[in-house]
Amino acid sequence: MSVSIHPSAVVDPAAKLGEGVSIGPFCVVGPAVELGDGVRLTSHVVVEGRTRIGARTVVYPFASLGHAPQDLKFKGEPSELIIGTDNTIREHVTMNPGTEGGGMVTRVGSHCLFMMSAHVAHDCVVGDHVILANNATLGGHVTLGDHVILGGLSAVHQFVRIGAHAMIGGMSGVEQDVIPFGLVMGDRARLAGLNLVGLGRRGFAKDDISGLRTAYRHLFGPEGTFAERVEQVARDYAGQPLVEDVLGFIRADASRSICQPRDR
Repeated sequence: MSVSIHPSAVVDPAAKLGEGVSIGPFCVVGPAVELGDGVRLTSHVVVEGRTRIGARTVVYPFASLGHAPQDLKFKGEPSELIIGTDNTIREHVTMNPGTEGGGMVTRVGSHCLFMMSAHVAHDCVVGDHVILANNATLGGHVTLGDHVILGGLSAVHQFVRIGAHAMIGGMSGVEQDVIPFGLVMGDRARLAGLNLVGLGRRGFAKDDISGLRTAYRHLFGPEGTFAERVEQVARDYAGQPLVEDVLGFIRADASRSICQPRDR
């Protein structure tokens, strides 16, 4: 399969282009860029820096990928932006490479959808099958698990972790870590339950979902401290995979507090 480059596009000869790459009108591709097989830049796309885009990803007009991070500490270090395969990156999306203070890499998974004007900041780690709706914004060093959905106009504070299969309601501001399967919303987002619709759509067993729902009520109940409830749930629900996913997430990093229900 041949590479197709529109005459108006500016593609540095040093850029590495896979088979079947299509670069549309008025795109700009820098010298350290790598585009995997079948990548398509529709038009007016800018890809700069040490940026790798995986196979079959489609990028829409006015997206900017790989330009310097919006971080005053960045001093031009040779950091990277690595984007997986089969992603859809819509109009005006921005993604920045990593920094020395965050491991030097911003990493985006595969099969993700980034809707119009979504932003992935420096040193973020985004899982597979993630959706960022229009104008959803990630601060620096954010981690998103697989199948996370961020509603439109939502914003995630720097260094926050959001567990797999969680859903963030539109116009939410997330300042605390969100458990896997959690559902949060609000201008300063609070936990509002579990993402039961997402769990059902992704084929989790009914018994596992039922166990998770019961464990959730105990984990965020009124008795004792949160640490005590975590240990109690670990004893009472040992061997239940979804519950163990949540507990593993909570125990993995104690640097930020866990998002709680509003009545807590």
